[in-house]
Amino acid sequence: MNAAYFPRLPWGLGLAGLTPFLALAGASWLAPVTWQVIAVPAFLYYSAVILSFLGGVQWGVAMSLESDDSEGFRSRLFLSMAPSLIAWPALLLHPAIGAWVLIVGFLLVRLHECGKMSRELLPVWYQSLRNLLTVVVVACHGLVIWRLAGG
Repeated sequence: MNAAYFPRLPWGLGLAGLTPFLALAGASWLAPVTWQVIAVPAFLYYSAVILSFLGGVQWGVAMSLESDDSEGFRSRLFLSMAPSLIAWPALLLHPAIGAWVLIVGFLLVRLHECGKMSRELLPVWYQSLRNLLTVVVVACHGLVIWRLAGG
């Protein structure tokens, strides 16, 4: 499989998953104030769900691609729990602080995915997709944070 291979289904689903991020970040700026009050928490809740989902991806990688008696298996399973343990408490914080915590969570997951251990197991197309998704997700968080700061 060449490096330019982009399977349509995961790319389509990944890009579709950006719709709530884009719509809710946009609504936090452009919607009437009464809708903005709903858009910001909805954005944070969706973000927490997606961050938790990324932990599930790592769990799946460990279960299917790592030997269950390897150090990689154990460390990946432990690391797969981190996104949920970051996402849930972020929802209990002030929205702006919670959004920053979620950004950190997305960046930490991406950093892990770029590491040697993950590069060896994850396909090139997944790495490319996750690069794009992470940039858009972090940018949307930045827009929400800016809005919460009175932008």
